[in-house]
Amino acid sequence: MRKKIQLTLALLPALLFLPAIRATTLARLSLDQLAAGSDAVARVRFARAESRWENGSIWTVTTFDVVETMKGQLSAQIEVRLPGGRVGHLTATVEGTPKFNLGSEAVVFLQRSRAGGFTVAGWAEGSFRISRDPRTGVETVTQDSSAFAVFDTATRTFHTEGIRRMPIGEFRARIAAAVARNEEKTR
Repeated sequence: MRKKIQLTLALLPALLFLPAIRATTLARLSLDQLAAGSDAVARVRFARAESRWENGSIWTVTTFDVVETMKGQLSAQIEVRLPGGRVGHLTATVEGTPKFNLGSEAVVFLQRSRAGGFTVAGWAEGSFRISRDPRTGVETVTQDSSAFAVFDTATRTFHTEGIRRMPIGEFRARIAAAVARNEEKTR
């Protein structure tokens, strides 16, 4: 009896916080869907980030230098706001949100944020890392979500898929075509 009481008391804090536990499920978005749902698309370079408390949650505001704009109008620097980050000794991690490293470059699909600045459309779905082959200098893009299990609504199963190591020129052409198709639909 005493062990049951001790076990119940030990589990009580976990049970109290159970309703607060959330999961992130990503649904595969095509380039056409990303382009249609974005206010802007840009190649950016990570400049700095700041995490802070807002309404009881940790948010990170990342400042990017805009290297190239592929859709929309952007200033030379933009701020992107995403949930999660580190404030003091506390870290909040939200699966599916892209994380950036100082100096790294990416192509991001951007939506205006109600809190100001932008957010990344589709989180990991709308973030494509740029890497350069040190030997050849060829740049390729890899979609952040290509490593995640993403829910396919048609088959109702999870798959790892997405753009991996696509030459940047081909990716630019695909974005331009997706943006043009979206503009055609909205006319």
